[in-house]
Amino acid sequence: MLALLKLGCLVLYGVALAALAGRVPQPLAGGAEALAALFVAIHVIELPFAWKALRAAPGALSAHLAQALLFGALHWLPLARARRRQGA
Repeated sequence: MLALLKLGCLVLYGVALAALAGRVPQPLAGGAEALAALFVAIHVIELPFAWKALRAAPGALSAHLAQALLFGALHWLPLARARRRQGA
């Protein structure tokens, strides 16, 4: 389920990029661009709340930051839950 939601985010970003390139009909283009911008804005606002989980996660912090900007809680919430289960 989580993978499908992440795929949905990627599809939205792809449609928004295609809309910026003029490859999407106008009624859909404006909505996709606005929704993608809203998603990224919300994910930027989430970063302070996710910071501990992202820093504690194994792997490169830059990769986790990029994924948190793209997927938001779909990425960092499972990391935070795993950290909590480990008792850290």
